[in-house]
Amino acid sequence: MSRIADGHPISNPDLVKVATRIPSGVICLLSALSFHDLTTHIPHEVDIALAAGAEEPRLEHPPFKTYRFKGKAFTEGIETRSLDGVQVRIYSAEKTLADCFKFRNKIGVDTAVEALRKYRQRGQINSDDLMKFAAICRVKDVMRPYIEAIF
Repeated sequence: MSRIADGHPISNPDLVKVATRIPSGVICLLSALSFHDLTTHIPHEVDIALAAGAEEPRLEHPPFKTYRFKGKAFTEGIETRSLDGVQVRIYSAEKTLADCFKFRNKIGVDTAVEALRKYRQRGQINSDDLMKFAAICRVKDVMRPYIEAIF
């Protein structure tokens, strides 16, 4: 019998495929927000972070968008999660929030603020990590007023 007939349904097939085909990448931004249940948006492509200077990957499906990160902005905050038996590198919720403010002109300030509100609502706030990643992403001054208003 096949996996389809016998196995559990694949819960994150796009993330699994991208992680398998682009192992040096890290799931980020809207895709990470969705994974962490911090957005109402449904990503239409997989957002993936690559180190600055890394070769642009070739992958026909699923659709994906690459973002370039340098230094600690790329290497810090990575969690490895097992999804459908595959190790997937994804940014933590706190790192993802900082990234969303860093890329607010691309994803929208409203999306970043919504994510911050949902993060607060779930009640597992790690302010130290949030501010650490805000500093690494150089958005501490941008995020501070939103954090003070929402928290």
